[in-house]
Amino acid sequence: MMQRVIAGIVCTLSLGWAAVAHGQIPVGTWERTDLPGKGIVMTASKCCNGGLRLVYNIPAAQGQPATTMTVDSPMDGTDVPVLVGGKPSGETMAIKRLDDRHYEAVVKMNGQSFGTAKSTLSADAKTITVEGVYGTQKTTETWVRKQ
Repeated sequence: MMQRVIAGIVCTLSLGWAAVAHGQIPVGTWERTDLPGKGIVMTASKCCNGGLRLVYNIPAAQGQPATTMTVDSPMDGTDVPVLVGGKPSGETMAIKRLDDRHYEAVVKMNGQSFGTAKSTLSADAKTITVEGVYGTQKTTETWVRKQ
């Protein structure tokens, strides 16, 4: 049950930002400001021969402990594993840059497609808006650069 809850949190709260990360996005710290993801903090750092390491700090919620999620992606559309609490989660992300401000991602759980996201970086590189589709559920996320 816990794994299912974390997988849901991971997919719905993290896919969006992961979809936008690429060398054009400033490395640093971003915070999700919309509900229900408010308070999730993501740190982007360089890794993977030109890709990014995305570390999401997900606060405790609904009786679940705080956790971290890590994605090391070359940002070329390749499926990469998602680690939750440092362990494989069964989830993968394929993140791809379309141009300097537009990105897309596909999330799979145990090899089956779970969701997609299209993201746009603002012209001043301070805000990311993510439109995701997970099954029949549509979401919109807002991420603001903290540093």
